[in-house]
Amino acid sequence: MKKILNYINGEFKAPLQDEWIDNYNPSIGEVYSLIPNSSTADVQNAYEAASQAFPTWSETPLEQRSRILAKIASLITENLEQLAKAEAIDNGKPLSLATSVDIPRASTNFQFFADAITQFSSEAHESTGLNAINFTLRQPIGVVGCISPWNLPLYLFSWKIAPALAAGNTVVAKPSEVTPMTAYLLGDICTKAGLPKGVLNIIHGLGSTAGQAIIEHSGIKAISFTGGTTTGAHIARVAAPMFKKLSLELGGKNPNLIFADCDYDTMLDVTIKSSFANQGQICLCNSRIYIERPIYEKFKKDFIAKTKALKIGSPLDNNTNIGALVSKPHLEKVKSYIDAAEQEGGTILCGGDYVNVKGHENGYYLQPTIIEVNDPNCRLTQEEIFGPVVTIMPFDSDDEALALANNVRYGLSCSIWTNNLNRSMHLAKYIQAGIVWVNTWMMRDLRTAFGGTKDSGVGREGGFEALRFFTEPKNVCIKY
Repeated sequence: MKKILNYINGEFKAPLQDEWIDNYNPSIGEVYSLIPNSSTADVQNAYEAASQAFPTWSETPLEQRSRILAKIASLITENLEQLAKAEAIDNGKPLSLATSVDIPRASTNFQFFADAITQFSSEAHESTGLNAINFTLRQPIGVVGCISPWNLPLYLFSWKIAPALAAGNTVVAKPSEVTPMTAYLLGDICTKAGLPKGVLNIIHGLGSTAGQAIIEHSGIKAISFTGGTTTGAHIARVAAPMFKKLSLELGGKNPNLIFADCDYDTMLDVTIKSSFANQGQICLCNSRIYIERPIYEKFKKDFIAKTKALKIGSPLDNNTNIGALVSKPHLEKVKSYIDAAEQEGGTILCGGDYVNVKGHENGYYLQPTIIEVNDPNCRLTQEEIFGPVVTIMPFDSDDEALALANNVRYGLSCSIWTNNLNRSMHLAKYIQAGIVWVNTWMMRDLRTAFGGTKDSGVGREGGFEALRFFTEPKNVCIKY
């Protein structure tokens, strides 16, 4: 059976304690590889390699750093087919999605920050009349920790690593133990691209051990984490008293506000994607759908029909729209919300059952599910389910739509469907979210700030925001 290895100081290494964790293929429900159950000692070795590599890497000219990152991007593209298949098998997502979105975006992440670092500039202020000038240096922090989730494995792993490396830091990174394969494959790509030894170190293992060792290590000065809100709160409790820089991209319970004056056909097509893409396992999925009452019944009928038409099947089948959920425990968690729908006052309009896929009978498949609710405070509308489950509910006014949208502890994203400019501007201003899409969803310009408010996180990623996070500003004042 294939063994995934840690990538430390440019070499693949087994865990020091020789302990391993089963890695499941969710489409068939079987173990297909083993990953290291890394310990504090493994993390320490990774830290030492990163610490030794930092002085040279931080002084490496920007153009050289840029070229190496661009080479990594190019090699990801060259290995698109291999990486996409690995992602589909490891995560359960459709191969078509991994091929068209996940792996190309991972390549784009490296290329974007390869370019962005060459344009990242300092500020200068002339103190007129005082014969002085102030300028700000942006210097790399040192060794930083990057911890990424299982839903978009290489996509979000690279989203953290690329700006950290571009800014001149060295990295100890941990992918999710649920989906480690493409992070493992990235190690070989980095070696081939000429990334110096120790600049990037990839540790595999459990969050409670390997992840904990990263966040509590006194030499790791910044933590960038994407994952659940509960885990984010734990990281903050550990890291904040140590005065580490923190970027926490956490959960979401995102609203989709649909008004009667929208471009209906476009809205319907995009809403199917924003509800069920990647089996609903995207923090930006719109899991709460609110529809203006005049079109509510029409929407309900059409949305159910389109949802029932989605093909559930093997991730490697090119015709599959809905693949397997990432793990059996996660499948059972999502199903528990569906089973509790009636006692929460909900009515299941579509889906809700396990799916038996021929030849994949032990896989973790679930029908995309639509639940009609009448209480915006029920668990179905308040808690992050993170699966192919959405709730729908009508509204009667702009004010009610706004109140419904903001009626959760999360504040990551929101979609608004309307052709009324005044309404768009008003709602965009008062929606409590870090990202507002009007007449679209998931349209990303990597130069823009990405992140949430409330329980959806702290800090921003993307563009120069990421480079600012991974650097320390130092003001220098010279009197002349």
